[in-house]
Amino acid sequence: MAKPKLALIPAAQGDKFYSVLPSDGVGDFDFTRASTGTRIAPTGLIEEVASGDSRLNYDLLNGKVVNCPHYLLEPARTNLITYSEDFSDSSWIKQSGSVSSNQTTSPDGGLNADKLIDGSTSGVLRKQGISLLASDYTFSVFAKKDDRDYLLLITSFGNGTFDLTNGVVVSSTLSSIGNIEEYKNEWYKCSLTFTATASSPFFRILTDGSQPIINGVSGIYIWGAQLEQSSYLTSYIPTNGTAITRAAESADGSGDAATFNDSEGVLMAEIAALANDGTYRQISINDSSTNNRITLDFTNTDNQIRSFISFNGTSQALMVGSTIATNQSKAAVSYKSNNVFINGFKLLTDDSGSTFASGVLNQLNFNRGDGLDPFYGNTREVQYFDSALTDAQLETLTSWTSLQEMITSQLYTNY
Repeated sequence: MAKPKLALIPAAQGDKFYSVLPSDGVGDFDFTRASTGTRIAPTGLIEEVASGDSRLNYDLLNGKVVNCPHYLLEPARTNLITYSEDFSDSSWIKQSGSVSSNQTTSPDGGLNADKLIDGSTSGVLRKQGISLLASDYTFSVFAKKDDRDYLLLITSFGNGTFDLTNGVVVSSTLSSIGNIEEYKNEWYKCSLTFTATASSPFFRILTDGSQPIINGVSGIYIWGAQLEQSSYLTSYIPTNGTAITRAAESADGSGDAATFNDSEGVLMAEIAALANDGTYRQISINDSSTNNRITLDFTNTDNQIRSFISFNGTSQALMVGSTIATNQSKAAVSYKSNNVFINGFKLLTDDSGSTFASGVLNQLNFNRGDGLDPFYGNTREVQYFDSALTDAQLETLTSWTSLQEMITSQLYTNY
């Protein structure tokens, strides 16, 4: 197979997503994020990343790091919980039981996780006084069992019970959606997503008072509470006295006019969306606008992937297919022949349309070309070839090298 003209992969040190071709650095992206952020580091621990530095995030499977890292791009989010780690603060009302500070190692590796201890029935922390809009929100906290096995999250809009021994959501009610993710050292990130209908709700974190022997000693460990206006969970935003916003991220400007062949080529990416959230999320080769572009994107329809080719502002090809958007997929679009391969299969073809004028295409962006429809998701690689590839080559390019690679990439546990 021909070598790519542009190849973007994670750096060996795990802190950059950079171009290995061409060697002069013209393929590197211009990245922006005007705040700090957090990621899962190669150690499996959560670590802070400085403002302006991109994030390579590692997958955890059964609490252990697997796979190559992915380039993480997220929208702006604000953690409305003002003391995300200090549950002894007075803003967390102790309705029952007590909090003992700094009792065990947290998911960031520090001795800064608190213990929520039973009272007369169970340990109950209550958070209130937060004004919400009529919108979707996600409430989350990291939890680890000690001598109690269950965490309960109770809100004005729904409840959830989480099994900290087996890592499962036992139940969720009142149209709330519960989710649990395993982290290192038997920590779990437990969350509820719901639609807010009241402006001044309450949020409670509880131990399981149904377990026998309420002794004022037993409990669970907790750390890292977060309440964000979002229909899905995003990376952790630490706070210490005030709400904190993680700024939106952008990455664009890879390559130049000499990089791209206007008459034929292939754009390939291994990608997953953050959520099926009803938005367009695009990666494109373009002319610094939307007039001339080739895209790979997830659309505003659930689990729909698409390639769109526009020439002088007019659609030349529109190829729409299906995949599980939040699973990692290998997709490639070949322009001139205008066909799309996804995970080793040729799914779409559209032979209509014209090719671009010489020197028109000049950059590769994680958006549609003008900064809109940014690709918020996980990216393991991007490749660009400046000549068309055969169907056999495209099949190889988008295929998993083994069944085990596919299973691990999708973070499947039952195999």
